[in-house]
Amino acid sequence: MKKLVIVATMVTLMSACTTMDDPNRQTKIGAAVGAAAGAVVGYVVEGDAGGAAVGAVVGAAAGGGIGYYMDSQQKEMEAALAEEQARHDIEIQRLEDETLKIDVSSEISFDFGSADLKPAFMPTLQKVSEILVRYPKTVIHVVGHTDSVGSESYNRDLSRHRAQSVINYFVLQDISQSRLVTVGRGETEPRASNDTEAGRQLNRRVEIYVKPVIEGQESQAYETPQGI
Repeated sequence: MKKLVIVATMVTLMSACTTMDDPNRQTKIGAAVGAAAGAVVGYVVEGDAGGAAVGAVVGAAAGGGIGYYMDSQQKEMEAALAEEQARHDIEIQRLEDETLKIDVSSEISFDFGSADLKPAFMPTLQKVSEILVRYPKTVIHVVGHTDSVGSESYNRDLSRHRAQSVINYFVLQDISQSRLVTVGRGETEPRASNDTEAGRQLNRRVEIYVKPVIEGQESQAYETPQGI
């Protein structure tokens, strides 16, 4: 179980005038996270991520509107990633708590034993990023997994570095770091037997969980799903 510790940080979010077509948008975001629009509560996530300071947007979507909010996001993801889904490079599903889960095969995203994103994977991540930017009332958890080849500590580190590579890409696409959580689970949650190459290939993957921030339940958005 993760422990969420409020670190009592209140800052203002970026100004509503900083639009997607603003040529100075990236500069404005990077400056000091702008003026107006609401406050941020900081949390320390202790657990898989090893303790990372993150934040949640206060005044997020009311519970009754979450279903529609996530429906819209899911439809955009499925439309944008239709080719990747047809090739079985990516799977998209909706969990019972409204979380959107995107499974990414590491065969298309990383070379064996490497945490460097493959250039061919960048267009897919770009599509995902563009949609995540338009739906800011979510927390994005990137969870890395490996097969059992190598030591347990090596695999945990590799899985975390791979997840962090995806996180780093998202940050470069102007997704606030306060919305991002990195988790490395190594070989602990296999999908299939590691006794075969086919099974090991299934186990080498990255999962992206997009969790809605619900008013009054903000801390729950920072709890990374396990074993799904």
